[in-house]
Amino acid sequence: MLDVVFYEMFEEEKEAIKRFLPKDVKAQFIAQTVQGQNKSFPPAKVISIRTQSRIPPSWAPHLKGILTRSQGYDHLASYCRESGIHIPCGYLGDYCSRAVAEQAVIAMMVLLRKLKKQIRVFEIFSRDRLTGAECRGRHALIVGVGCIGAQIVDIAQGLRMEVKGVDIAPKLKDIEYVSLNEGIRWADVVFCACCLTEQTRGMLHYRVLRKARKGLIFINIARGEISPIEDLERLLSEGILGGLSLDVYEQESAVADYFKGHRRSANAVIKKILKLKDRDGVLFTPHNAFNTQEALEAKARLSAQAVQYFLQKETFPLAVPNC
Repeated sequence: MLDVVFYEMFEEEKEAIKRFLPKDVKAQFIAQTVQGQNKSFPPAKVISIRTQSRIPPSWAPHLKGILTRSQGYDHLASYCRESGIHIPCGYLGDYCSRAVAEQAVIAMMVLLRKLKKQIRVFEIFSRDRLTGAECRGRHALIVGVGCIGAQIVDIAQGLRMEVKGVDIAPKLKDIEYVSLNEGIRWADVVFCACCLTEQTRGMLHYRVLRKARKGLIFINIARGEISPIEDLERLLSEGILGGLSLDVYEQESAVADYFKGHRRSANAVIKKILKLKDRDGVLFTPHNAFNTQEALEAKARLSAQAVQYFLQKETFPLAVPNC
């Protein structure tokens, strides 16, 4: 009998977790999502997923524990709420904040310098309409100054940007906190780095972002549901957004299934992504901002420790509230 099954595994992650798991833990590693396997019954009492698996409600009575290999756990909280069954669920502590923050700032610089277009026109060696912008002196608004947001602040300040934050519980002393509406009007670049909650779901919608200066750069490395893509497309078409970078998406499980070839039909969100993805001022990445050597090593160690802890105590070191 398997002790644990890990879903959504890529090769480097599998190799790293194997190094940290004790030899007596019987584990299986699966590259696919839960729905990609299409099983009617869980293969183990304990499973580990990331953010793209959809666990069938019928599995709930047969599961003893679920670990998400992510810092966010909104998807597990939703599953427990919808299944109506108490299942101990766990998540990981901070392992990738610097990695995610660095990718967010890289995305900003790619958009400011029109790098996607620079690469596209290389073969005609043209400089027409390629004039970009520097970071220094630009206004960066960080929406959600938690672990990741604080790292974005650190990097942006190092680039000599002017930085302000929006947060319901201001803690960082190095920046000025403002209201969301005030910050949007002030910003040249907005980084979405907040948790997905009922309060933040859809928070960065059209009516909020349309108050920005024309040409705003918008970057979301948090959760796609916070910034509806339909609204982002409209803001791009109206010129309010001058650049858009997403590493996270609404209905991300369906988006991932579509691009992996497991789903033939494109829903409304996927159609918007297909329409936007090749634009010069748009940068889409496959929820990969966390993926550095350093973060992967920390993630593998924390995942192995969490599984060991659960197998011994039937609870996780970091438990998802209300599960």
